[in-house]
Amino acid sequence: MADFNNISVIIPAKNEAVNLQKLLPVLADTLPGAEIIVVSDGSTDETTALCEQHGIRVIAHPYSKGNGASIKTGARHATREILVTMDGDGQHKPADVLRLLERFDEGFDMVVGARDSAGQASKGRLVANTFYNRLSSWMSEHEIRDLTSGMRVVKRSRFMQFLYLLPNGFSYPTTITMAFFRAGYSVSYLDIDVGKREGKSHINLVRDGIRFFLIIFKIGTLYSPLKLFLPISGGFFLLGVLYYLYTFVLFHTFTNMSAVLFITAIIVFLIGLVSEQITTLIYRDSDN
Repeated sequence: MADFNNISVIIPAKNEAVNLQKLLPVLADTLPGAEIIVVSDGSTDETTALCEQHGIRVIAHPYSKGNGASIKTGARHATREILVTMDGDGQHKPADVLRLLERFDEGFDMVVGARDSAGQASKGRLVANTFYNRLSSWMSEHEIRDLTSGMRVVKRSRFMQFLYLLPNGFSYPTTITMAFFRAGYSVSYLDIDVGKREGKSHINLVRDGIRFFLIIFKIGTLYSPLKLFLPISGGFFLLGVLYYLYTFVLFHTFTNMSAVLFITAIIVFLIGLVSEQITTLIYRDSDN
């Protein structure tokens, strides 16, 4: 792709002046004519001044709102048809944007840069992301190679349809990925290399560990809730049957615990059924 005038690059940044100093000049040279938007998420360093120095459009949050909130701010202010999102910590390479754009031109609605095992921030993140990838692949019946990657090329019109669904935190890539698959849009993955960030990561293992755990349920509720809730319901029902057989054989009685397990199975199933209908309504306006 030689013409980059229809591209907006969105870079969320929180105190990333050191990394932006290296990234912005290379990015501007790689994508001449593209609109580059840096969203400073309550930065207290020289992020804003640095962007202005390089002639880069910067939008500053008065306080930190989160990575997802920064992406949403950038998307609202973007004026081009194609959005490119990439991290401001120096891990994403501008040259890979060109490769993603080439794949995007093949007719996809979104192309995601997929990291390999060496590109994960830690072993804990590798294990978690591997689990999420397999779970989401099972839920969507599509191969999802990197559910949480922040490097993407996407049609702005498609992206804006689901802006209200996106959380303000780091789990926004999960949400947009599952939303695209649920809506029937075309998604492709392309291998990328990620560099080592300079400076301190903004990921908190305990706080974000809990949030990533909740991603499991978000994956289900965003795609096919009944597919997630039905096995859970079946598990409670099976426990109820087994416990009933145990108490019947030994004590010839039906206990309250068996009743609780059966009722729980019914409630979980009904929650999944209602969630399935709500999910259908969420995607009723998609044109696929």
